[in-house]
Amino acid sequence: FSLTGKEALTHFPSLGPSTNSAQGKVHMKQCDLLKLSRKQKRLCRREPGLAETLRDAIRLGIMECQYQFRSERWNCSLEGRTSLLKRGFKETAFLYAVSSAALTHSLARACSAGRMERCTCDDSPDLENRKAWQWGVCGDNLKYSTKFLKKFLGQKRISKDLRAKVDIHNTNVGIKAVKNGLKTTCKCHGVSGSCAVRTCWKQLSPFHEIGRLLKLRYDDAVKVFSTTNDAVGHSELAGPQRHSHSPKHPASPRSTDLVYVEDSPSFCRPSKYSLGTAGRTCSREGNCDSMCCGRGYNTQSRLVTFSCHCQVQWCCYVECQQCMQEEVVYSCKQ
Repeated sequence: FSLTGKEALTHFPSLGPSTNSAQGKVHMKQCDLLKLSRKQKRLCRREPGLAETLRDAIRLGIMECQYQFRSERWNCSLEGRTSLLKRGFKETAFLYAVSSAALTHSLARACSAGRMERCTCDDSPDLENRKAWQWGVCGDNLKYSTKFLKKFLGQKRISKDLRAKVDIHNTNVGIKAVKNGLKTTCKCHGVSGSCAVRTCWKQLSPFHEIGRLLKLRYDDAVKVFSTTNDAVGHSELAGPQRHSHSPKHPASPRSTDLVYVEDSPSFCRPSKYSLGTAGRTCSREGNCDSMCCGRGYNTQSRLVTFSCHCQVQWCCYVECQQCMQEEVVYSCKQ
């Protein structure tokens, strides 16, 4: 399980909850089942609760990726992902970013939920130290999460390999997206809600918000190449100049930009990267023309059942009727 390699989003065979019996042995076995480097396996064994958190992160990253790309030609399916992660496409950039974001988010939440032995609630001293404020509810421990993640991934900041630099950059974009979503949440206490005392804690944004932000970064991803920085003596990522006043000098991508090095395939037909779009459902008014790649689409009617005419009955339940309606489904032709 390395977010600088294909293992980050490989399908894990058992995603069910672990048993509590023989917890130590179960934890060791879970670490062995995950595709980890030797160093990562050692770290996993020393951190009870980490293996389950890694599994949660894999699931979270996959589900969010598939949600964000549900209406695109590439729908983030597991098929073809191994080949995709060997290339430098925009889609590869998103996979690295959403993987690292999911791991950062899952680790921080696991700490605050008490599922990790070596970390607990966030204890940030940087909250406003106002007179009547007190630290209360268990906050998400992003500080521990990001510190552990750097050690776990073992990133090397200086690398001559363009793909390695791109992958590290996109991994850090995912971590930064989680950091930017960290907010201080406060709750008032006092007579008649006077806020004489406030309890405050650090809280992460819902992961859907982070996924939506990364999808926007994907839409505006920057194509880069490697250039030598004479001042520091090593190569750096460079992309198209954002401002016309200095056209001779390429611009470095921003730390929030997703970057890629080669143009993506169309994903229209089956290939080693995806199953293509044949048979995919689409919206006639929305994305059928694009998703079906000009091949056209089939129209099919079906009856669906849903709850209707619902009424609240005294005292405590809702009574509904079952209704049926015709639904038209559009799917891309072969």
